[in-house]
Amino acid sequence: MMVKAGSKELREQAGLEARRLTATLSKTQIDRLGDRLRKGPHTESDLRLLDDYRRSFGEAYEAVVRTIRECGEFPTGRPAKSTVSIMEKLRRESIRLSQMQDIAGCRVVVTDVMEQERVVASLGAAFPGASVIDRRDNPSYGYRAVHIIAEKSGKPIEIQVRSSLQHLWAELSEKSSDVLDPTIKYGGGTDSWRNFLTKSSESVAFYEKFEKEYSETVASKEVADAAHEKFKKAVEELPEHRVPDHEVQELRGKLEESMRKMQRREQAHQVMRRELVRLLNVNTDLLTGAISWLDGLKRQKQ
Repeated sequence: MMVKAGSKELREQAGLEARRLTATLSKTQIDRLGDRLRKGPHTESDLRLLDDYRRSFGEAYEAVVRTIRECGEFPTGRPAKSTVSIMEKLRRESIRLSQMQDIAGCRVVVTDVMEQERVVASLGAAFPGASVIDRRDNPSYGYRAVHIIAEKSGKPIEIQVRSSLQHLWAELSEKSSDVLDPTIKYGGGTDSWRNFLTKSSESVAFYEKFEKEYSETVASKEVADAAHEKFKKAVEELPEHRVPDHEVQELRGKLEESMRKMQRREQAHQVMRRELVRLLNVNTDLLTGAISWLDGLKRQKQ
């Protein structure tokens, strides 16, 4: 236990020292560091300064994670992007180091897109002023998710909110970059594999659109069924109010038509439900199968 406590104290001390050192750096100095790391040559001193800079996000990251947990969610992820990943992004994109929003971040994985919408709304309320980047309709090389950029103590922290299928696809993309080609995540790799990732992402998007439509249908069905039950109860109480027979017969006819509509809604609901389950299984099997194949290929290379 003493070792663990000591390790935690050392990490906290290192983070405090990193924040102290980087607090003296201006935005211009941080961007100049980024330019040196992008273009070269860079020194050991530059690498140490970058490491201090990434560590300076630790306190803000912990504050964001605490807030997410208070919202009832269970975030996972890394306190800070690795120095190698930061340097690769600087070289890959025309972005300044001070503008990089994903140096520190975490992830929340939920069951489906309806839950995703709820969590995004909840976290948006928990972090007033946070920016929301929705990559579902405009994916980045097939990657689909919602990103929330929350700011604490002047430090941007990225929160990725993914559905289970979006997360599975992202794992496939990461695994593809690890096993096949590091550039796959950013539009590289062979045409055939790039096309597979694109098509599988589109398949997930189609499923999740259908999933939302199903959810809306269920909500409409519940409202209509409740109205039918209310109408049925009113018709059953007609004799107590001495309503003329011809009016009773007319209302009972309308009740029978309402019953037939309810039965048709139930049949349509069951058809949609079966198709939803089928599509979920198809997408899950496709993605997990591809990941398993890549795992096998990686073992062969070792």
